[in-house]
Amino acid sequence: MPALGQAVKPTTLDQRFLLCPYCQQHRAQVWGDGRGGRTCHCPECGPVSVAADDMAALALDEDWLRRKLRLALSIESRDGIDALGDGVWRLGDSRCSPVLLARDLIRLWREPALLDRVRVAGGAIRVITPKPRETRGAPFGPGVEWLALEDRFAFYGGGISFIAPTGEPPAPQASDPRTPVKGPFSADFRWVTLPEGPHGPIRLTEAQAAVFEALWSFKGEPRTADQIMRRAGLNSDKPIDVFKVKARDKGKPEAEGPLFAYRALVVVQGRQGLYSIRQAPPLRSAASQP
Repeated sequence: MPALGQAVKPTTLDQRFLLCPYCQQHRAQVWGDGRGGRTCHCPECGPVSVAADDMAALALDEDWLRRKLRLALSIESRDGIDALGDGVWRLGDSRCSPVLLARDLIRLWREPALLDRVRVAGGAIRVITPKPRETRGAPFGPGVEWLALEDRFAFYGGGISFIAPTGEPPAPQASDPRTPVKGPFSADFRWVTLPEGPHGPIRLTEAQAAVFEALWSFKGEPRTADQIMRRAGLNSDKPIDVFKVKARDKGKPEAEGPLFAYRALVVVQGRQGLYSIRQAPPLRSAASQP
């Protein structure tokens, strides 16, 4: 849960029922145990004691989600967020295309007039919704691009990153080259910004940037050092080699900063010899229990 940060907030669910705290598989009714506590009767586990934490629940902070989606899609800050109806919002314009966020894809199917309200001549509409179980392929006709929330966005570095499909042109460059564009990294991977740490935006060498770009390209999947360094186009044996701080540079922020970023962002499975970039869980739209 710490990886989700401000993306979630406490919420209240029906206190009469909960998922079995032991197996997390079956929904069971909650009863008083006669001693001031609570218990539930799971059809598989039998009686199970219920602690206060078992009744806690979290929900996605939708205001936070809307703000971060705007940043991920480079929507101009001067564009406000417009509520078009219950559970449907216009986030603004991205690359001259209106962007809609909806809680439910079915709502837009049933009320196509919502799309007509934002349609512009010669421009496509981008629609963001959670992915329904039964939907396959493109659910809308020409002129509407569907962005499935779980597939096209990911939590990263205290915000949200947009996962562009292969072949899509890069997002417009930010005016400040240090601005995080790909997770915590700038567009060219020469800068990395972490939410915690004493260094502020950290400048990377070409070799360090190449290692991070290679790790990022694997989308959090563990890879061997040889695979990473080959993709980075470097001759070193391990990713850490280009981040090591020489004795004469110890204490210098320009040398210590990249090493700090490497330790914060790279997961090393030493026994297996695998490396990956830290990735947060996929976005979820419904309340969930910890």
